[in-house]
Amino acid sequence: MIRFLVTRLLSLCVSLIAASVVIFCVIEVIPGDPAAFMLGLNANPDTVAALREDLGLTGDALSRYFSWTTGMLTGDFGTSYTYRVPVSELVSDRLLVSLPLAVYALILSTALALPVGMIAAMRRGTLTDVGIMGTTQLGIAVPNFWFAMLLVLLFAVSLRLFSAGGFPGWDAGFLAGLKALTLPAVSLAFPQASILARITRSALLETLNQDYIRTARAKGLTERQTIVGHALRNALIPVMTIIGLQFAFLLAGAVIIENVFFLPGLGRLIFQGITQRDLVVVESVVMLLVFAVVMVNFLVDVAYAAIDPRLRIRT
Repeated sequence: MIRFLVTRLLSLCVSLIAASVVIFCVIEVIPGDPAAFMLGLNANPDTVAALREDLGLTGDALSRYFSWTTGMLTGDFGTSYTYRVPVSELVSDRLLVSLPLAVYALILSTALALPVGMIAAMRRGTLTDVGIMGTTQLGIAVPNFWFAMLLVLLFAVSLRLFSAGGFPGWDAGFLAGLKALTLPAVSLAFPQASILARITRSALLETLNQDYIRTARAKGLTERQTIVGHALRNALIPVMTIIGLQFAFLLAGAVIIENVFFLPGLGRLIFQGITQRDLVVVESVVMLLVFAVVMVNFLVDVAYAAIDPRLRIRT
């Protein structure tokens, strides 16, 4: 197990280093000068030069890369060009929206997908199975931002049960914050639940063809006891892969939904940073999201080993 963890940790470190190099290089090749953009077209060249010095845009690329990476390791993500506050403060404030939204959407998608996938597998070839597969195909095909606008029209404009956007803050109360995140979470959860339900069905169907499942049935176990007690655990490995990837996507990829609902999350922060050419915010937040994705994948690998000891032996 120790060798397994060390191997995965080394892979995690290599992935983070490679990602930091790619992110920094992409930011470097973006045309334009952030200092000139902030001061406007008619800015004095001396003023632009002074702002470049103040923002740390002088010096060679290699020294700025090491300054950026060493700062992140010590918790210093730099200062926003636009807001003139530390990036760490912006991230901590926006994370209070993006993280609960991602967790909320993941809980909704998992709670819906697992039982639906199990029902489809238990009733393979029936009208129930066909209906579930058709609905999940629709969920995958429909863009989540379009589905979000339909939810706003129905529940915010017509029924007036939820607000059309905005976030009151957790100071207004947990239920108020949760209510504000409900429509965005449902918008994110429906496509992810469709994918997860299809994966769950496929994994269970493959597991149900194994010899030990036939043995369990021969011993007199019901179909429900066979699936829940024997098949589900062995089918969880591909399902956990999708859940881990979905959480990373929900945390890092909710840019459109956060803009549709005007949520002050990390996705909207990246969008604002791009439009305002606030490069320190963009590269730091993207790097943090990459770290979150890599860390989630690492935790999924560890969970694999906990579920299936054969993976520890092979590594």
